[in-house]
Formats: sequence, structure tokens, C-alpha cells
Amino acid sequence: MTRRFDFALRLGGRSGAGAAGLLAAVLLLSGTARAQVQDYPRPRADLDKLVQELFAEPQSDQENYEDLYENLLQYLQTPLNLNTANREELSSLLLLSEPQITALLEHRQLNGPLLALYELQSIRGFDVRTIYRVAPFVTVGTTDPNAARGPLWKRIWQEDNNALFLRYERVLQDRRGYAPVVPNSSGELPSHYLGSPDKMLVRFRTSHARDFSVGFAAEKDAGEQFTWDSKTRRYGFDYYSAHFALFDRGRLKSVVIGDYQLQFGQGLLLSSGLQVGKGAETITTLRRSNVGVRPYSSVLETAFFRGAAATVALTPALKLTGFASRKRIDATLRTSTVADSLRQADDFNDFASGLPITGFHRTASELANRQSLPETVTGGDLSFAPGTGRLNLGLTAVNTLFDKPIQKRPEPYNFYEFSGRHNLAVSTHYSYGWRNVSLFGETARSQSGGIGTINGLLASLGPTVDASVLFRRYDQDFHTLYGNALSENTRNINENGLYLGLKLRPIARWELSAYYDQFRFPWLRYQVGGPSSGYDWLLRVSFAPTKTSQLYAQIRTRLKEYDDATSTRPMPEPVPVMRRSLLLFYDTSPTPTLSLRTRVQGVRYRENNGPVQSGYVLAQDVTVQPWQRLRLTARYALFDTDGYDTRQYVYEQDVLYAFSIPVLYGRGTRYYALAEVKLNRRLTLWLRFANTRYRHQQTVGSGLDQIQGAERSDVKAQLRVAL
Repeated sequence: MTRRFDFALRLGGRSGAGAAGLLAAVLLLSGTARAQVQDYPRPRADLDKLVQELFAEPQSDQENYEDLYENLLQYLQTPLNLNTANREELSSLLLLSEPQITALLEHRQLNGPLLALYELQSIRGFDVRTIYRVAPFVTVGTTDPNAARGPLWKRIWQEDNNALFLRYERVLQDRRGYAPVVPNSSGELPSHYLGSPDKMLVRFRTSHARDFSVGFAAEKDAGEQFTWDSKTRRYGFDYYSAHFALFDRGRLKSVVIGDYQLQFGQGLLLSSGLQVGKGAETITTLRRSNVGVRPYSSVLETAFFRGAAATVALTPALKLTGFASRKRIDATLRTSTVADSLRQADDFNDFASGLPITGFHRTASELANRQSLPETVTGGDLSFAPGTGRLNLGLTAVNTLFDKPIQKRPEPYNFYEFSGRHNLAVSTHYSYGWRNVSLFGETARSQSGGIGTINGLLASLGPTVDASVLFRRYDQDFHTLYGNALSENTRNINENGLYLGLKLRPIARWELSAYYDQFRFPWLRYQVGGPSSGYDWLLRVSFAPTKTSQLYAQIRTRLKEYDDATSTRPMPEPVPVMRRSLLLFYDTSPTPTLSLRTRVQGVRYRENNGPVQSGYVLAQDVTVQPWQRLRLTARYALFDTDGYDTRQYVYEQDVLYAFSIPVLYGRGTRYYALAEVKLNRRLTLWLRFANTRYRHQQTVGSGLDQIQGAERSDVKAQLRVAL
């Protein structure tokens, strides 16, 4: 009780408000003697704003933004306990710097468990902005969360943290793929979507932090059939996922049956989607966390393992993780011809020429690829982290076996690509923190003999200066099938690079972030017929005039080499392609019920000495919460681009557990409206309508998604049921 009273007075003294300190003292002293901690009422997470802070500038709708978004949502559902979290778990939040993590762990060691989230104000390095950012994702609980809580079945049955989600969405306009099918002159049916244009999702999860997690998900994408056909392994929905997980059972630290993800080292061999890449956050997101096994409940159909995984503590400092996965993946299967045999180095009769990752099974050809290749993955990790976890050493092995061999198209840029049925990859990883410096890295070797290595350093050079350095080298014959370490390529292959990052806080409320990344590709790439190189740099200046407003300006320049499409030479000639973008963003909440966001972004694009192309988008968001049970959000945007090369991607707020980042090119307007209604304590409803209208266009989209007309409209509805 004495510490509780002293802490309340300390808060009052730090804030300079005696009334606030007295109120804190009353609140803390009002707890019973048995209450060891005081939990903070977790605020609503502004995921849209947070994702914009982490990512620099989206330049593709094919990147795994949704995977990172899902991991943030997992922390919302099962918040991290600040009294039991280790260094790796705290780092996995992507919101805390190494000095902040060290200060928190030292505070716990000297003073014992935190009494309330307010206590973070008394820890060195934790400013108000940091506390506001982490508050939705953390909690302050007991150091033994599973003590005296009854049997497992009872805890699962009585857990309040559970939810069933039902979602429906559809494009309102008719698209070419859904038109009536007419046979051609040969009597063959043209390619078309086999199912309805409705997209449906059912998802349930109940969980308690560091105790258990149970969940399942089922999804049907637009164009997929809702059918029952055992011959094609379709049972209603096109995709299913389920898991059952337990944590902290003595020496058994975690066990997951069903679908799961794995994250070890720097993600060179195993990465669970916690990768931000080169974003506007140049320090905290650079180092990957050794978080191990995580249950999977998302609807991304290619980013998980299916089987079982477990982590056992052999000693307090030594942990062993083992896993086994067996599932069918999408693949384009082919039977080799005589010509194929002459071109290919390996003699494969039946092989997979490609591994689609879209997860779409709408047409006959996509359906033929569905779950056509069985895949078996086994492996493990042995990690050593003595004492406070400043030092972390590990050895990881991943063994992959396909039922049919992989053989890419016989193109020059595929010369070093993985081929065959079997790949064994091993790596060693390390991290070490000393005072305000953190060293980390991972080095791996694949069965082909190729080496991949990534090594970095984070340093706090002063109270207001942080710096980062990261070197990477991935051989052209290095094959990692599930890794996602930092790179300029979409995969960790055929790349050398050096990344330098900096963050400055020169005066109160001002922050400057910058990075420079130099990279080189020693071998050919797709659309690049020779060795190439480039660079990428970013500068962001942020200013917070008040506690409820933020303004930042950002410039980013990226130069990469591609083949000259206009060249008449017989051999391809890589030429520089420059893309420079500018972003202005202002977020303010003039009243507790009103939030305004203005976003202006533009780009200039030039290939070699060709003409300069440009594009821009101007977006205004308004969020109003007239009363507690109703929240309304709307956006109106204008866009104008010279073509697809200057396309714009802009984040949009969406229903919970959904992520929207549409591509805008051409000329036109886009708007959307989102309503969140809390019908009662157990039911929450989201309704969303979005419309894009183009000028000077007769059609929207291409291929089977083509719409006759100049606009596209989407509707989405979601119901959350707390059971």
C-alpha cells in the first residue's frame, strides 16, 4: 500500500496538477488489499493512423499489409501483459525502442510488477505519445495469470474475450466474368467465374493472454462457388482455418494444434507476417522479434502452417520448438513434353511450374490449381536466452518436401531458382542488447549451397537521437520458402543491400525520420535482363501541435533499373526508372466527438530519359461519434494520374478485421461511408459503402473483372456477436 500511495503522489507531481495526483491516489487506494494490480481502461485503437505511421508509402496491393494488420488485431484481442512480457515479446509490438524496453525491464526488476498502466509515466523514455500508442495493445495483469482460475474447460467457457464475426461484401455493378456463358465456335466455354459475386466470411475466436486460444475461420471469395464436392475437396466455403492453443503450462510454453505461424530470428527462414519493411518508422520496426509459435486465425490462404507446433523450456534459459505441417497448396501442374525435357536440366515427368498465392479459385483454371500439391514441412528451433534476455542465440532448421517437383519456366532469370522436391535450410540467429545498443542478425544456408545473411545494429546516440544500420546479402541460389526478412525484392534472393536509418527529436513535439537504402541485384530479374542496382531514401518531418493533432510531410525517392521497353537492341538493356513521391498528412480532433484527416499525395515517374508522368490524390476524412453507440466515418477523394505507373494507393478505414487499400489511377473521384453501431452489449454492426467514379472512361477494370460503365460500387456489412 505504501508503494501505491507514493506512486500516486509521483504522478501528481509529474503532471503538475495536485487535483489529478489526489484523484490518482484515491483511485489507487480504493483497491482492496488483495488487488495487486490496477488495469487501465484500454482506449480504442486507431489502427488506420497507426498503420500509416508504420508504412512509408504503399506502392502495391500485393504486399502483405493485411498480415501485419492481423497481428496488430491479435494484440487487441489478447493484449500483452507488461508484467510478464519478455524482451522479444515487447519488441514484437513494433512500437517500443530498445532503450524503452530495457528501461521497462529494469523498472520491473527494481520495483516489482507494475500497478497500473499509468506507471509507465515514471519510466525513463516513456513519453505521452508512446503510452497512447501502446495502450490499446497491452495490459497490466498479475505475474501468474493462470493461477487459481479453475479448470481449462471452465476458463474457456467463461472467457469474456470472445467474438463471432459474420461478414458480407459485394460489387454492385455487373462484371464480365459473371455474364451468361455462350460457347464459342469450337463449342468451348470461355473463361468465366463459376460462383456468385458474393464474398462471405465467418470467424470466431476466444482467447486469454498467455493461457489459451481457440478459433476458426471460413471464407468464400467473390466468384468462388459455395458447394459440397468431395472430389475437389470443397465443403461449402472455399477456405477453412482452425486452431487450438495453450500457453504457459509449466515447462510447456506453447502448443498449437491446427493452423499456426512461426517467427524466429530475423525472419530469414521463418516469418509470421510481422514485417513492416522500409517504413516511416526507421528504428523500432527494423529488428525482428523471436516470438516463436503463434496461432493463426486469418483468411490469407498462403501465410501459415497446418499441423502442430510446441515450445518446451528445457531449462530456464534454453527453449526447444518443434513443428510439423502437412497441407495442400495451390500449384500449376504440368506434364513434361519432349521439348520440356530438352530445355530443363532435371528430368521431371510431372511437375509444378508455379505456386499461385492469390487464394482465388473462381475459374476452371484457378480451380484446377486449388490444393493440387501436397507439402510437408518439419523443423525446429533451439534458443538460448539467459538472465534478462539481453543475449539471445538460436539455431533453426526447416525441411520442406513437395509431393511433386517444382520447375520454373526455362527463362534466364529463373536459372538459379529452386527446383526439385526437397529443400533443407538451416540458420543461426542472434541478438544482444548492451546499454543503448542492440545487435542482431541471422545467417542461413539452403540445400542448394546458397547463403543468406542479414545483420543490423540499433543505437540510441542520445535522449533525442536514434540510429540504425542493416546489411543484407542473399545469394542468387539462396532458397527460403517461408522467409520474409527485409529486402527490396519480394523474396530474399539475389540481393545485396545496406540500410541506414535515423530518428531525431530536436525539440518538443517535433520528430524527423529518415533512411537511405542502397541495393544491388547480381543476377537477372523478371523484366531485367542483366545485373542491376538502385537506391531508396525517405525523409519525414512530423509535428504534433497539440495532444489531439499531428501534421507530417514526407518525401520519398526510389530508383530501380528495368529493361528499356523502347530499345531495339537484341540484348536487354537495364535503364534507371525514377519514382519520387510527396505526402502531406494532417490529423486533428477539435472536439472529443469529431476527427478530421486531410491527405495530399503525389508522384512523379520517369523512365530513363523519357517523358515525366505524374499523379496525385487529395483525400478528406471526417469521423463523427455523436453518441457512444454510433460512430460515422466518411471520405471524399479526388485523383488524377497520367497512367498506371503513377497509380496511387491510399489507406481507408474499414470494418473491424478488414483492411482496405484500393488502387486509384486515371481521373475520377472516390468516396466511402462507414457506420459502426453498437446495438447492445453483445452486438456490433458495421455498414460500409464505397464508390469510385472515373472521368473519360467507358469501362472500369480489365479481364473478367471489367465493368461496362464509368463507376464501381462496393457494399460491405459485418456483425460482431460477443457470445
